[in-house]
Amino acid sequence: MRTQEKTSWYEDDLFWQTFSPEMFTAEKLVSAVPEAEQLIGLLSLQPGSKVLDLCCGVGRHSLELARRGYEVTGFDRTADYLEQGRKQAALENLNVNFVQGDMRRFCALDEFDAVINLYTSFGYFEDASDDKRVLLNVLASLKPGGKLLLDTMSREVMARIFQPCDRREHNGRVFLRETRVTQNWSWIENRWVLLKGGERREFCFGHRLYSAVELKDLLRRCGFTDVKVFGALTGAPYDHQAQRLVVAAAK
Repeated sequence: MRTQEKTSWYEDDLFWQTFSPEMFTAEKLVSAVPEAEQLIGLLSLQPGSKVLDLCCGVGRHSLELARRGYEVTGFDRTADYLEQGRKQAALENLNVNFVQGDMRRFCALDEFDAVINLYTSFGYFEDASDDKRVLLNVLASLKPGGKLLLDTMSREVMARIFQPCDRREHNGRVFLRETRVTQNWSWIENRWVLLKGGERREFCFGHRLYSAVELKDLLRRCGFTDVKVFGALTGAPYDHQAQRLVVAAAK
């Protein structure tokens, strides 16, 4: 008798639908404007460049880059998010190619001038070789001289701001979050609970925590060059005040 293969948390559409209001608040949508400006500067992105927004979510950065005249492909596995992006693109008459799929399997040889991966959309897989597989596909998808910009939550920043639990309330929704560090600070386990009226939804998920040195080394081993590390999309240094781990690298 065949046993049913367990579905990983990132493949659960209900998870992404449930917490979409927490992930894509009005403030987050508005912040895409300055963030797009910042990433354009970090990458020295030329007008009209072809950009892959890998794990684009609802397309907040894809849409903003398209508004600025870039040729954008937004890639994500969540069909609902992509549909939201398509509807907004249609409303604004923007040309964004939204594509659904698994980031481990997407590769378009020498297609893009830049690939962006933002908002901690890297390190979801229990097998670390899958992370390497993603980066190798990104490298192959870049044109010669093309650049990658990866923005994630790092081990160092998490250690500084770590909270085992917190509670937020907004528009009648109560959001509870519990966090636990495991595997010698290389993995973080999360338990999120949403309460609304008499409804309760709970999800558990985890992802890998890279240090700046580890991620920089991984990119180099995959074949990237000119790897630079920043503490924010503003280009701030990666030091004790870093807000994020932002890595730029070239093919």
